[in-house]
Amino acid sequence: MSRTVYETATSLDGFIADQDNSLEWLFAVEGGHSDEEDTEALDSTAEFIKSAGAIVMGATTYEWIHEHEGDKPWPYAVPTWVLTHRELPRVEGDLRFTSADTDQELRDLHAEMSKAADGRDIWVVGGGRIAADLARLGLLDEIRVSVAPVSLGGGAPLLDGRVQLRPLEAKLAGAFACLRYEVVKD
Repeated sequence: MSRTVYETATSLDGFIADQDNSLEWLFAVEGGHSDEEDTEALDSTAEFIKSAGAIVMGATTYEWIHEHEGDKPWPYAVPTWVLTHRELPRVEGDLRFTSADTDQELRDLHAEMSKAADGRDIWVVGGGRIAADLARLGLLDEIRVSVAPVSLGGGAPLLDGRVQLRPLEAKLAGAFACLRYEVVKD
């Protein structure tokens, strides 16, 4: 059975992108992946990403990836849904541009992604509103977040809504604290 997992990185003060919707801050964190003993947490993240059977993200996340990848084919081989209300540049790959404005539309989209994932996990890349909405509907199972030792002071929030969590695991990966939480469902 597919699990829906929000796997992302955040600043210490809870932002996944800065006020300019950029992720450059993340790649500037010193000591991010330097310790040999911390490779287990990094390997776990890489394995999760490789094993995902479907991906969902918002338009801003897609635009940032496209800006940095250019017109190269989409870097992921699994179906990817991009939630948007505007025209976005397209690249080669299994990209599905759609919107899900109501709870029922989001439930239907989740069912479609689960079917496409074929028992593998659904990776929620971002953003915080999508993850919070999925949690509110009881469709988000887990949050995996790597906390960077930097404060941004504002930007796109990790979760844009109330979500109750139960801690599962905490590990260090270089300068990052890698945390896993189960989403508590009503």
